[in-house]
Amino acid sequence: MEKIDEFTWQIKGDENSKPVKIFASEEIIGYMKRDRTLMQAKNAASMPSLVNSMLVMPDGHEGYGFPVGGVAAFDADNGIISPGAIGFDINCGVRLIKTDLTEEDIKPKIKPLMDTLFKNVPSGVGSVIRLGFTPQDLEKVAVEGARYIIDKGYGFKDDVDRIEENGSMEGADPDKVSALAKKRGLHELGTLGAGNHFLEVQKVEKVLDQRLADAFGIKEGQVVVMVHSGSRGYGHQVCSDYLRVLSDYQKSHNITLADPELSYAYIGSKEANDYLAAMKSAVNFAFVNRQIMTNSIRKSFEEVFGKSADALGMDLVYDVAHNIAKEEEHIVDGKRKKVYVHRKGATRAFGPGRIEIPKIYRDYGQPVIIPGSMGTASYILAGREEAMLESFGSSCHGSGRKMSRHEAIREIPESKTFNTMKDKHIEIRVRNRKLVSEESEWAYKDVDEVVKSIAGAKISNIVARMTPLGVAKG
Repeated sequence: MEKIDEFTWQIKGDENSKPVKIFASEEIIGYMKRDRTLMQAKNAASMPSLVNSMLVMPDGHEGYGFPVGGVAAFDADNGIISPGAIGFDINCGVRLIKTDLTEEDIKPKIKPLMDTLFKNVPSGVGSVIRLGFTPQDLEKVAVEGARYIIDKGYGFKDDVDRIEENGSMEGADPDKVSALAKKRGLHELGTLGAGNHFLEVQKVEKVLDQRLADAFGIKEGQVVVMVHSGSRGYGHQVCSDYLRVLSDYQKSHNITLADPELSYAYIGSKEANDYLAAMKSAVNFAFVNRQIMTNSIRKSFEEVFGKSADALGMDLVYDVAHNIAKEEEHIVDGKRKKVYVHRKGATRAFGPGRIEIPKIYRDYGQPVIIPGSMGTASYILAGREEAMLESFGSSCHGSGRKMSRHEAIREIPESKTFNTMKDKHIEIRVRNRKLVSEESEWAYKDVDEVVKSIAGAKISNIVARMTPLGVAKG
């Protein structure tokens, strides 16, 4: 591995693989050397039809076969689709909701607010909510996405304009989703889940780019709400189902893999087409899941503050997707080229001017939402033009683990995290106490260092830094 500049590293390619490019500071690269992140990236670089380089964002860490924080683009004409390069939690993502409230408004009511949010947004392993959805509704959710559920009263009409893909990825086909996936998902719409998923009430501690903050409607002292969740059991089952399908595909096509988790199918094959249609269904499910939670969050604020969500200024800033594959057009070797960009634990970060960005943000770059670990800061960034050439318009998606879950439970006492949260005056609600250790700030990289790396590599501009007032987890 060679150092290209302060925030860029490269593992050279060879006859079996393309190069690996890593965006990281000295401190961050040190953490990647402690686990199998770089080895997994090198394995992924050997996949066929990879365009340019395998990319690793500064939050990169060991995953299942393909590193979390990894980005790979494959030729759209004769390339491949790989579920392992997308992940189990399809369209795990983050959305940010504004309010017109300040910390002074929130503090006297933070306890009842967190209680109400914890009640109205179910969390934890296997959490469900009974909203009366039918199997027919689930089919509509898979095909139409957020617009369908907004039309049923779960949100503001203009929410759809502030969601990646406008909350609906075309080409979804729920007939390609198993009955088990549908059974798992039906009563999970509107639930947070567990693991690293969370709901946070935050304050904007510092604006770092006033022009971009004004464009995004962000100002210092403002209270915002961040929610992080995905496609729950529905998406997990889709991935599990198709990993089995593709295992058979590898055998029938005599394909040898560097890692079994990197199974793939060639674009245009029945297996690739079926997986893409199922993946897009899970993508739309996740957008709807976060939309229903947004509605529950707004109702919770209404209940506690006695004003409508509209009067409280609870507009959506943006919703970004992680764990996804998309056909996109990028400049490769000076020419426009269609590629399937796989982002696993990575966020789209398109620079100004791209038509995929909502009109209200198009002149400024796509909003990029970067959550930190529990009890630490989070950020909002904006995509830069340089990202379009350096990273296929991709950025990091969080701070990234530096300890495994088992290691965190073993090394970090629950009391240490609870006491630290108390010292920081952060209200915490959690259903499973062991998550407090798994998701402790010491189990993750320093989000400030991660964001410094992505800004230093000129992938995204830092807009504002937020810190938590209240946290709800599974």
